[in-house]
Amino acid sequence: MSENILEKIIIKKKVELEIYKANNPVESLMNIIENNNYKNIYLNFKEKIEQNINNNQISIIAEIKKASPSAGIIIDNYDPIEIAKIYNKNKVTCLSVLTEQNFFKGKAYDIAKIKLANIKLPILCKDFFIDKWQVPFAKANGADAILIILAGVSEDLANELYEEALKYNMSVIVEVHTVEEAQKALNFKDALIGINNRNLKTLKTDINTTYDIHNVLIKHRGPLISESGIKTKNELLDLRNKTSIKTFLIGESLLKNLSENSIFSVLKQN
Repeated sequence: MSENILEKIIIKKKVELEIYKANNPVESLMNIIENNNYKNIYLNFKEKIEQNINNNQISIIAEIKKASPSAGIIIDNYDPIEIAKIYNKNKVTCLSVLTEQNFFKGKAYDIAKIKLANIKLPILCKDFFIDKWQVPFAKANGADAILIILAGVSEDLANELYEEALKYNMSVIVEVHTVEEAQKALNFKDALIGINNRNLKTLKTDINTTYDIHNVLIKHRGPLISESGIKTKNELLDLRNKTSIKTFLIGESLLKNLSENSIFSVLKQN
């Protein structure tokens, strides 16, 4: 039997959460959130993407991560602030910051560091959400959006995470990578729906996943996103032209060539 990477990540996440929850009660997280509200650090993730869609413009959600199970260490001298500055200079729409620590070498505080550096881009907390407590924890660290991976949670837990995020005025990306998951995702009326071209159990990527699934999601009123495996500007433009999806979450292909990446040029044409 092949190794299920998603299952391994979630098992470790459950252990890690017990420690984090004990040290960060919701009451203290609420105090931080109130202070952050006072400082106006939060931005509307979904709204910024919707504005681009309404103007027929492409959006790139640019990912910040040190490592991944499939690629290993991506950036040796990892500095999330410097990466965010490069993305900001290249006019990306939003950021996705990997905060899972065991497999991606991330920290929730990486989001806070970017916000404290006064980089005015909405930020997705990219993690494996399996507990409602993670929602205020992400928000306390400056996140504007969370991710719900339908392959990793029960239907009831997905609903709980979604409602909790809306309670905290956060945007939600509901992530799918099968037709069955896409059909379930349509129940999340106010979410963005991300089609992940990477199979989270095997970590293999296939851009055809977007082509296979997007028709199921056409009637969804929120933005659709193609995620993972997009390596070139031409692949991105093909996806846009053949599916009408205008929002793309891209990580490794940007991180491996931050200085002069041709993918950024699609934003300059907007």
